[in-house]
Amino acid sequence: MQNTPQDSPKDAQRFAHIKGWGSDLPQSRRPAVPMEHSPPRLDVQPGPPAQQPVHVEVLHSNERPGITPLFGSTLPPRGLSGALRRQAFRRSENDLRHWLMLLAADRVDMVEGLVGDLLRGHVPRIYAEMGGRAEMRHNPAGTVKKAVGLLAVVGVACWLMKRRGRV
Repeated sequence: MQNTPQDSPKDAQRFAHIKGWGSDLPQSRRPAVPMEHSPPRLDVQPGPPAQQPVHVEVLHSNERPGITPLFGSTLPPRGLSGALRRQAFRRSENDLRHWLMLLAADRVDMVEGLVGDLLRGHVPRIYAEMGGRAEMRHNPAGTVKKAVGLLAVVGVACWLMKRRGRV
């Protein structure tokens, strides 16, 4: 039979410097027994929380009767992205169109934010805000590929615009 740390007080002194040592001992021999408390039972909690007051429009699934008692929505849906979100929440959550419309609404919201910045006179630093410097540092080959692709697209667009002007 192999000797384990729980078997002798001599071993207890030898392993006492290890953080958490002894936590698997029988309860009567644990170092922290006088301070240990059992966690409260889950069935003695005082029921569901009170309904959070609704000050803005909160979109929720049409598969549930109402909004949950607690929710986290600081910004109400607005603009074209809000209209897309309202349309998405009219569909079931198991419908692929629901999720695709929410993804599209996120992209439209990003464009709306950029336009809003421009209207307020703030020119966004898109490259820096999308992590351009970090990508340049950690993935220079990918950055070069993206730059070449962007230049190709811009070049083709310029060529098509010139060609269209000649016809």
